[in-house]
Order: sequence, then C-alpha cells, then structure tokens
Amino acid sequence: MTEFSDYSAKYSCLAMTREDGILEVRFHTDGGPFHWGLTPHRELESAFLDIARDRANQIVILTGTGQTYCGPAVPPGGHPNRNSMTPAIYDPIYWEGKHLLMNLLNIEVPVIAAINGPAVRHAEIALISDIVLATDDTYFQDTAHFQGGMVPGDGMHVIMPMLLGLTRARYFLFTAQKITAAEAQRLGLVNEILSRADLLPRARELARLLLQQTELVRRYSRVVLTEDLKSRLQAQLSHGLALEGLARMKAT
Repeated sequence: MTEFSDYSAKYSCLAMTREDGILEVRFHTDGGPFHWGLTPHRELESAFLDIARDRANQIVILTGTGQTYCGPAVPPGGHPNRNSMTPAIYDPIYWEGKHLLMNLLNIEVPVIAAINGPAVRHAEIALISDIVLATDDTYFQDTAHFQGGMVPGDGMHVIMPMLLGLTRARYFLFTAQKITAAEAQRLGLVNEILSRADLLPRARELARLLLQQTELVRRYSRVVLTEDLKSRLQAQLSHGLALEGLARMKAT
C-alpha cells in the first residue's frame, strides 16, 4: 500500500492533486505541454503502480497541460535513435513497456480522461479510460511509430484495433491519419466533446457522479470492465515490444 504523500511530488512530469478521493493527474514537461520521451516512459510505469496501490484514490482524472495533450509530433522517419539500440539499452524500455499499460489498467477505480488538445503520441493511454472527454480542437494521430520509423508494438497494436476495428486501425497506424474529435466521437473513441473551459469541470462533475455509488461497486465495475483488455495485452504486448526493439537494433 502507498499513501498520497509517498508519491504525489515524486515525478517530474506529473502534477497531482486530490480532493474527496478524486485524484487529478496532470501530465506536463517543465510545467508546460507534455512531451513524450524516456523520462515519461519510466515515470508513468511507476506512477500508475503507486496510484493503484493507494486505496484512498476513489476516482482518477488524467489530463494534460496547455493547448496539447501529448506531443510533439514526430516527422516521418524522425526518431534520431531509432536504429541505435542494443539489447542492454532496450531491455529497461522493454520492461517498462510491459508494465506501463498494465499498471494503468490495474488502477481499480474509474478513470476519466480529460484530453485537452491534440494527442499525437501515445493517445492510447487516455483512450483506454472508462470515460473519455476531449476538447473540440483535439485530434488523434500516431506520429511516434510507423511514421517515425518504429514498429507500433508497445500497445498501439492491441488497443487501436480493439477501439477502431482492424481495418481502420491499420490505416491509422500506417498512414499517421488524423482523427478529429468529432470523428473520434462518431467512431466511439470519445464520449463527450467540450470547450476547453468546460473540460475539467465536466470531468469533476462526472467524478462526483460516480462517487455516489458505493466504493466496492465502483472498484469491481472497473475490474470487470478492464479484464478483456488486460488479457489481450498480456497475450500480445511482449511480442509486440520485442519486434519494436528488434527493428531498432544497430545494424551489424
């Protein structure tokens, strides 16, 4: 078990506040918009575990900072270290990748995503939330993987086909397609579209609505509603991560 004081100020890319059991987690980089990289990859794996082990957390809200949810966009073939890996360098990335999404899904309370703008890297972290809200200027795109010269094997290959359907997901991943908030809502990725000013108030309103149910009903509902996704990740994630890593190895 962990307590809020053990981890609330522990992570450089996460700002956390909690009121009446509602934990708000805001992704950021140096206080500004959230930039994906090795540090967030490492910290989110650990942070989600800490959050899951704190029984005082009753609802979790995930959001970003400023005008974007997660970036920056990676230009085609743009990962500078995409072919510089060795097994020793990749092993901790592989280990974190195996646990990051599973630790998120092991948070046994409802999770609400308040997506505050474009999500061009690792949108799946928000999209597997129980309730997904987005601003009207949000769009979803995977610039980090195939477009950036990497295999989409770290969970995108499981989650996007599950959410979009296999044919749409393959197109999305191969072409770095942009899906607007309105289209995402039509496809079932997003529940509500709001103005930026209304986004977090609506997330908090929904959190308090969920708090009206008993704790065990909330917890066990989260458990049963994430079982299928967890089983798919358990079966497919390690293989996908291994192929992603193999494609990034230094040429001999």
